[in-house]
Amino acid sequence: MSIKFFRNAHIYTPRMGDAPAAGQAQAGVAEWRDGCLLVENGRITSAGAGREVEEALKGKAGDKACKCKEFDLEGAAVIPGFVDPHTHACFAATREGEFSMRLAGTPYLDILKAGGGILSSVKKVRAASEEELFGFSSGLLAVTLQYGTTTVEIKSGYGLDVETELKMLRVIDRLGKETPQSVIATFMGAHAVPEEYKSNPDDYVALVEDEMLPAVVRQGIAKYCDIFCEAGIFSVKQSRRILNKAGELGLKLKIHADEVYDLGGAKLAGELRAASAEHLLAASDAGIAALAEGGTVAVLLPATAYSLKKPFARARAMIDNMVPVALATDLNPGSSFCASMPFVFSLAVMCMNLTPEEALVGTTLNAAWAIGAEKEVGSLEPRKRADFVVLDGESPAVLAYASGSRPIRSVWIAGERVG
Repeated sequence: MSIKFFRNAHIYTPRMGDAPAAGQAQAGVAEWRDGCLLVENGRITSAGAGREVEEALKGKAGDKACKCKEFDLEGAAVIPGFVDPHTHACFAATREGEFSMRLAGTPYLDILKAGGGILSSVKKVRAASEEELFGFSSGLLAVTLQYGTTTVEIKSGYGLDVETELKMLRVIDRLGKETPQSVIATFMGAHAVPEEYKSNPDDYVALVEDEMLPAVVRQGIAKYCDIFCEAGIFSVKQSRRILNKAGELGLKLKIHADEVYDLGGAKLAGELRAASAEHLLAASDAGIAALAEGGTVAVLLPATAYSLKKPFARARAMIDNMVPVALATDLNPGSSFCASMPFVFSLAVMCMNLTPEEALVGTTLNAAWAIGAEKEVGSLEPRKRADFVVLDGESPAVLAYASGSRPIRSVWIAGERVG
């Protein structure tokens, strides 16, 4: 049996409950100044005050089969590994030229209408081999790992045909098997209407319903279905059709909702009791109330608002109205080429008025709830995988204080140092 004992840690962690943390619970963080972690075979068996964890270690001392390694964390702040619950980190090339177009004043949706944006990435992903796609995407994940991301959700959606969507999901599955991080796969065939269906978008909706979704379920990789419910992309009516079909086939539901316009995506998410509604820059008061009623996690993407020069999502209003808030990078080739959860944390604190404690819960445990990984990761508690980040600072506030830098000493997954 492999035992590792981490001493002299200043531990900060959310605590697992029966549901994602909402309202005042969003700031619920336990703290141990003289903390320790006891890890056996990659899982936490004891975490908290040093004396208590040391007692647990003594109970193992008589077992000759147990080999124990000790690590002194020198009083540094220790937090759970970041969980990034919204990325599009499976693609084949960046889109820097479009960034310059946006800076010059061309709206994001106008770029998409002209065949750029998502459709530009679709052309490149369709042309790429699985090996090429894996090579590019694994390089992206390696960067996120250095910024402390130990669990990541990745969406398909740059295929927009049956064959390429399944190819993307195979690559996403391989990323979870051949990189250190845990990967959750989401099917997003309804990311945009492809060029070949531009004149008949309802025919594409039917393709997603009748061919893509059954094929994805047979493949058995994706756990969630997501859709871009937005003006000029998929209507609320079309989104409901696809998500209802996905739910009938056993997939859990997510919605890109109210990113640019208040189309009613947040209301739909609450109505369908979706696991998460994502973006929400334009969500109305009624939409926020629907999320609270449906128990839906609001996955907010401040790096996207930053990149698009848009007002940030109303995180304070969501927390005040009992909507659990999670935070994510939205790592993608267009609107948010961001691999850094520390940067997301900093934006949430400095630009969205979250406290460091609320941002910590949003980047760890609530993020885990948003992708169904809450029993495995998101907090430093017994039976969970020993994924944690040792910060170069005294508290999680250093992630906002040292904005734009990497205040991280080391990254650990299942008790093994990986960064």
